[in-house]
Amino acid sequence: MTSPPPFHAGSATAPQPCSWQGLELEPALTARLPELIQLRRHLHRHPELSGHEQQTAALVAGELRRWGWQVSEGVGRTGVVAELGPQQRPDGTPVPLVALRVDMDALPVEERTGLDYASTVQGLMHACGHDLHTAVGLGVAWLLADLAGRQPQRLSARVRLLFQPAEETAQGAAWMKADGAMDGVQALFGVHVFPSLPAGTVGVRSGSLTAAAGELEVEVLGEGGHGARPHQSTDAIWIAARVVSGLQEAISRRLDALHPVVVSFGRIEGGRAFNVIADHVRLLGTVRCLDLDLHAQLPAWIEDTVHALCQGHGGEARVRYRCISPPVHNDPELTELVADAAVELLGRSRVQWLEQPSLGAEDFAELLETTRGTMFRLGVAGPEGCTPLHSNTFAPDESALPVGIRVLTLSLLRWMERPSGSSNP
Repeated sequence: MTSPPPFHAGSATAPQPCSWQGLELEPALTARLPELIQLRRHLHRHPELSGHEQQTAALVAGELRRWGWQVSEGVGRTGVVAELGPQQRPDGTPVPLVALRVDMDALPVEERTGLDYASTVQGLMHACGHDLHTAVGLGVAWLLADLAGRQPQRLSARVRLLFQPAEETAQGAAWMKADGAMDGVQALFGVHVFPSLPAGTVGVRSGSLTAAAGELEVEVLGEGGHGARPHQSTDAIWIAARVVSGLQEAISRRLDALHPVVVSFGRIEGGRAFNVIADHVRLLGTVRCLDLDLHAQLPAWIEDTVHALCQGHGGEARVRYRCISPPVHNDPELTELVADAAVELLGRSRVQWLEQPSLGAEDFAELLETTRGTMFRLGVAGPEGCTPLHSNTFAPDESALPVGIRVLTLSLLRWMERPSGSSNP
């Protein structure tokens, strides 16, 4: 790995240094930041798909061990779990357990950023910022290890870090949970980059943060024939086009507009030759909804609607629906804790309370089924803005990296300061 250029912490979007109330963490972060940027750029150059994060996990595990964390690899297939802090109090009673989750996987996107540290793997890219998430997690790990070495009494709880695979396929959280990664966790924190906010700021929201999500597969069945005589066949491509547009129209006219539903098809497969009417088309898409009751009704409603559209044009359909993630629900008190830590570090003007949830999905929600937690948004837009997540030109401003590290580290420490280490913040 080559050394990165100097990091300009004095840019317009960079956070202002703060005392951290005697924790003396700022000098440690300043000294370690160039290395963390270098690690993030290395991860960006070498992205790995969901469930195949072997090299990323090996790098993460090696750094954590070097800093004194107790590390377990292969948790949730390619996930890494690390722990630091006391196992019990002097009187023999167990200490509380708090956790941080960051994700590691990339997307099947061909990078077009033009960065000198762009992906070296054809067709793969960290287009959702998980390389930055991983670097944030490593930064938190370094600061807590440094604090444990200097002021061990400040770690009054045990900290568990979850470096999660396969978030993009909404599988990794369930894999890690099945392997016990959430056992005993009393509070969980998370972060996700947010290109709508400038670097140097964060966004917080209590309650619903993301939508419930599903995966939709539709097979349209027609009858093949000669392209010159479509009236003698049943054109599956034409019917599939009716399904794509007809579902959008049905949503706007058959469902309550106060409960938004998004159906987007990202893949269409069909046809064998330019002059042959297709007899089979396969559509793959995603469904998003904020209302849980409505989301439970959507699979049957979509199936009925698709069958009606296909039959109305002479074809048939097979519909399969898979729920992939519940909505993320941010615990109000833990969210207030993060907001207070961010205000303390960044100033009130750089902490934004988000008015609306996102229709994006996050399998962080799977980890919240057994504990309370919160996820905040990390602004990553530079002076010229930032393209959306999953774009092949997505390039977050690296000045966001120390912001995420500071906010998460102080949030974990503030949680430990709660009376009796209770899970209630």
